Amino acid sequence: MRTTLFSRLLALLLCIGAISKAQEKKLLGYADSSAVNQLELESRFDQQLSSAHIGETIKALSSQPHHIGSARGKAVAEDILQRFQSYGWDAEIVTYQVLFPTPKERVLELKAPVAYKALLKEPALKEDATSGEEGQLPTYNAWSADGDVEAGLIYVNYGLPEDYEYLDRAGISVKGKIVIAKYGRSWRGSKPKVAQEHGAVGCIIYSDPKDDGYYNGDVYPQGAFKNEYGVQRGSVMDIVIYPGDPLTPNKGATADAQRLNRLQAPNLLKIPVLPISYHDATPLLKALDGPVAPEDWRGALPFTYHIGGGKGTVHLKLLFDWQIRPCYNVIARLKGSEAPDEWVIRGNHHDAWVNGAADPVSGLAALLEEAKAIGALHQQGYQPRRTLVYCAWDGEEPGLLGSTEWVEDHAAELREKAVVYINSDNNGRGFLSASGSHALETLVNEVARDITDPQTEVTLLARKQAADVLKATTPKLKKERLNKTGMAIGAMGSGSDYSSFLQHLGVPSLDLGFGGEDAGGEYHSIYDSYDDYIRFKDPGFNYGVALSKMAGHTVLRIADATTLPFDFRKLYETVSGYVNELTELAATMRESTAIENQLIREYKYQLATDTAKHLLPPMLKSTVPYLDFSALQNAVQGLDTVTLVLAVSRWPATAAFNKALYQAEQQLLDDKGLPARSWYKHTLYAPGFYTGYGVKTIPGVREAIEQRRWQEAQEQITVVATAINRLSAYLYAVARR
Repeated sequence: MRTTLFSRLLALLLCIGAISKAQEKKLLGYADSSAVNQLELESRFDQQLSSAHIGETIKALSSQPHHIGSARGKAVAEDILQRFQSYGWDAEIVTYQVLFPTPKERVLELKAPVAYKALLKEPALKEDATSGEEGQLPTYNAWSADGDVEAGLIYVNYGLPEDYEYLDRAGISVKGKIVIAKYGRSWRGSKPKVAQEHGAVGCIIYSDPKDDGYYNGDVYPQGAFKNEYGVQRGSVMDIVIYPGDPLTPNKGATADAQRLNRLQAPNLLKIPVLPISYHDATPLLKALDGPVAPEDWRGALPFTYHIGGGKGTVHLKLLFDWQIRPCYNVIARLKGSEAPDEWVIRGNHHDAWVNGAADPVSGLAALLEEAKAIGALHQQGYQPRRTLVYCAWDGEEPGLLGSTEWVEDHAAELREKAVVYINSDNNGRGFLSASGSHALETLVNEVARDITDPQTEVTLLARKQAADVLKATTPKLKKERLNKTGMAIGAMGSGSDYSSFLQHLGVPSLDLGFGGEDAGGEYHSIYDSYDDYIRFKDPGFNYGVALSKMAGHTVLRIADATTLPFDFRKLYETVSGYVNELTELAATMRESTAIENQLIREYKYQLATDTAKHLLPPMLKSTVPYLDFSALQNAVQGLDTVTLVLAVSRWPATAAFNKALYQAEQQLLDDKGLPARSWYKHTLYAPGFYTGYGVKTIPGVREAIEQRRWQEAQEQITVVATAINRLSAYLYAVARR
């Protein structure tokens, strides 16, 4: 039934799209005559792409484990360097010296009421040729603190702030305890961070089969989902404070850089944390007594979930080497013929936790295929108007190390020259995903309009629009999405190499990829392999080609545009929506707080939770004051006016005008940065303080409201309004040139 509905939606969208196809295609930033030439160039680019070659690249670069600091990691960087050079690019390896800890000792033991020693190992499988190789990093969380603790065990659900609120109401404290949390619902690093804030002395994270295992489908190797021994490695650096080398914030980690004392680094944890499989989690969770966990805390393991607080006791011991290691970024350039000091930057990381066929090699292979195709065009006489800079980053997995250090090291130059940064990471089969600077939304739509989806044979844009309509949860929302002429791009949080470009320097950025039909449980495990990829991710590597086309066309459109293709009307529309969301958030919190406090006063709260009689009535919540949003609303109105003028006028495509366009995003930065995390300077986009990867839009205001810091919220309204007014004044000056 869903397939039939999806087909009907596609047919309707195709009928709508047929009208525009009958007309000559318009390209933002191009005259009609040059648009024809540009589309012909992109067609020739497409002819150079090979799905078979992308598959060969994935197989070669994921053939062995290659984490940062390993011998194979260096060999992969050298392989990429040789590839760029063979394609005709001017390429080099740029090396930084960064902190990266690996384990010396890992012990997890259940001491009471019964004894169990965790395996802490994923077994090799005969169906997966690389799963038994030497050189694998063990299962661990990078940036855990050293520690040797023995304490009672408490189950904290997903380890979210609201989970601890429930425990507080239930009278259960985690102070002096070790907590066990499920992966999911927040970034992994937020779980030990919140545990530490509540006084826990250790944290264990496991993948419950309800979220990542047999509850979803057959497990690997029979199916795609996580088997009982699979473990998600990963960083728990507090990247919401700042990413990159924790010892060199705001400056490149060169060999002679001055470094912080590790124990003083504000983005590193103070407690030990370890990821485990659901095989190892089972005896720990079965040993817990105490209250039965609430219904929405229960996973899919075959026993009753308890919170603990009684006899369940564990011993956790972790020790790391804390070494400085080389970080090898590969930087390739193709010099622009007319504007060599305007850089179109494209990047994907090359380091992996283990073999990393999906994460990151699938995206990297697409990037290298783009470089090969552009190199072939260059040999045929093509000269990009602007300089192309293609980057393969090292050290992304532990905390965006390679990209952040390069950006911090070249900050002044990038502020002057960086037109855009286009990122990708892991890639799979399914729908286009695009997020980034909203002044680039029209460009993304135009590129997606001109590329055919390899599975459905409609455009990437039409398929994405159909999927968005199908996912709508209400008839009203379905109608709105069906009537929408294009796709909205998402806002950027963190978790990949765009963070330092956009959120620290204000370089306009995009993140592109495909997925949605490639679900599985291989993430950051030894089973993220070529054998897994060709079965469950993108068997024909057709979406590798789709990513090469989507990112490659975007690079070429920006590189060769007469006037850079920024549409600030889309930025205005997006910001206006964000401000409306904030006013609604404050109003909703005010109303719901009043209702909750009334229920508490009348003891109806206790009646409503009678099935959990151990719960204590919550405290009355502070009243939500009326915040004055007028400065922000007036700033948005000013942005509306000036962007409308820009949209309807024609301006000379001079070098100075184009530079003003790509530097406009820098006007949205605040020099002081966000409260409690000054590295993040963008007033519109940042990773959430407790969501990590997940974005918070207008974060200074939004998070202050969510965390009930009312004075800070009012102050941040002024900060954001000032930034938007600064952008409006800047764009007005641009329009007068």
